[in-house]
Amino acid sequence: MSRWLRSPEAVIALILILAMVLIGLANPAFWSWTNLFSLVKSNIVIGLIALGVLLVMLTGGFDVSGPAFAVAAMYIVVRGMVAAEYDGVVLPFVAATLIGAALGLMNAVIVHRFRMIPLIVTLGTGSIVRGLLLGVLGTSIVNINKMPHGLRDFGAANMLTLTTPDGRPVGLTAMLVVYAAIAILLHLVLSRTMIGRSVYAYGSSPESAERVGFDIWRTMMFVYVTAGALAGFAGLLQAAMIWQANPRDFIGLELDVIAAVVLGGASIFGGRGTVLGTVLGVFIVVMIKNSLILLGVDTTWQRVVVGAMLIGATALSALRDRKAKV
Repeated sequence: MSRWLRSPEAVIALILILAMVLIGLANPAFWSWTNLFSLVKSNIVIGLIALGVLLVMLTGGFDVSGPAFAVAAMYIVVRGMVAAEYDGVVLPFVAATLIGAALGLMNAVIVHRFRMIPLIVTLGTGSIVRGLLLGVLGTSIVNINKMPHGLRDFGAANMLTLTTPDGRPVGLTAMLVVYAAIAILLHLVLSRTMIGRSVYAYGSSPESAERVGFDIWRTMMFVYVTAGALAGFAGLLQAAMIWQANPRDFIGLELDVIAAVVLGGASIFGGRGTVLGTVLGVFIVVMIKNSLILLGVDTTWQRVVVGAMLIGATALSALRDRKAKV
């Protein structure tokens, strides 16, 4: 217990609790069930994408293609469901996940085979995928009237429903269970399996990881394919929860995702970071943006705050890693 209290995750959790108290004192509306349940719901999609980015960052790279892969998988699957008049749930999520995984494999092949910088590769692939999506499938939005009922019902499921003082029902989305299950599974993979150890080893030193017998290609394929799969799954989950498929969704989300992962304690140089830290980092970013909305701050200034948080967290991460090497 005392060891955990000295961990970066404990510090992040303490900062999160302190921030929640201060925000609640500044605006008591923060503690309303409506706002808290909305806050939790806002964590899920960005959190799933951030878990994929964590994997890439653990290997010392940056992945900014996740939002583009998410919207591509979401829009392709929803448009396909509408055209085929298909109303299931399981098959569409499998399809979205596989689309994301295939796009992630593309990243893995380019980064590994051509020894290219992950940030440049993912910037390029993300841009290509978005361009092809808009150019081939168009820009029309699939709204609530055309959304498949199966997806809508799935995304609207609640695990808890309460009544506000004014008589309105508010629900805690059941998608939280999905998010938690995936986060726990990824934590177990990273902490209890050889492929998880290979990810940390590669991030610390690719050459050393290869010398001790880790299959570098297998590691890179696992990282990028999993990141893409998580993005694809998250994209369709977003459509299910908001009852809309917009091919222009997730623009600018890359900054929020990277800020969340870095705030969660992941090293920008690779080899350090945890699932719990990332989940907490996502909560901080979403909560700060949520509180700015409650305070009536313009969205332009929200980007300023998130950018400042990213720079600050990156500086602290670099300082920590520099001290660790001394």
